[in-house]
Amino acid sequence: MEFWLGAAFVDTHEFVPLAEGAERFGYDVIAVSDHIFYTDYQASYPYSETGAPPYEPGTHWPDVWVTIGAMAAVTHRVRFATNVYVAPARDLFTVAKAVSTAAVLSHDRTIFGVGVGWCEDEFRQTGQDFRTRGRRLDEMIPALQELWKGGTVEHHGAAYDFGPLSIAPVPTEPVPIYIGGDSDAALRRAARIGDGWIGNRIYREDALAALLDRLSGFLAEQGRTLDDLKVIAPIRAMPSADLYRRWAERGVNGTMAAPWWLATDEERRRYDGLDLKLATMERFAAEVMAEM
Repeated sequence: MEFWLGAAFVDTHEFVPLAEGAERFGYDVIAVSDHIFYTDYQASYPYSETGAPPYEPGTHWPDVWVTIGAMAAVTHRVRFATNVYVAPARDLFTVAKAVSTAAVLSHDRTIFGVGVGWCEDEFRQTGQDFRTRGRRLDEMIPALQELWKGGTVEHHGAAYDFGPLSIAPVPTEPVPIYIGGDSDAALRRAARIGDGWIGNRIYREDALAALLDRLSGFLAEQGRTLDDLKVIAPIRAMPSADLYRRWAERGVNGTMAAPWWLATDEERRRYDGLDLKLATMERFAAEVMAEM
């Protein structure tokens, strides 16, 4: 079981020391979340009853690839993922160059977690078509994979038509592509072209079981099984080694944790801000991760 540190809603200055702590305590991956701006959204956030997103105007959303580059510079082992990057809100070459550069600077420790996004406002402001975002992502991913191989590439498709051209630098290893989202379209995309799947909410155990059944069905349509896909699933239950062993047996390869959300009263009295995050990360590593 891999343990991913879910670093959403973290202040920008905390990412580098959190990366150092994650490396020291044995976490496998640090996951960085993506938004471009805050506004009085016309789009409705799909995972809340009110439609309002769970963050405020002052919530930090640093550029994920710059942040990964900074964290990579102070670490050697821990890997980095986007959870998730809304690639179709950007043009193809901006995505290709940013991901490739982060992969090179991290010495192939970067995972491209990608999804179609929910926020039509971001697409409108970046000049990308919200309605075709799924189809464009389906075409974008194989085009990116070809560009990241290096050498001269050309592509002639419905959404993208370019080449011959090349980009540099490119990584020495393929960039793993993990698909985010739990709609049927997202699960089908993961089953068809993903190296992995990332859950986009914290799942109750019964909901996670049903989701894995759906995902297994879509994988079967592609001649694949859960053994062919890395499954990263945040679980809505008190963390324990037994919990994660049980789900590992059912095909879950990793989970997402932000231990400071479960800080004890004593920890909250003793620590604050970054110190609280590091203290709870260390305790989670000792009480849960070390028991796996």
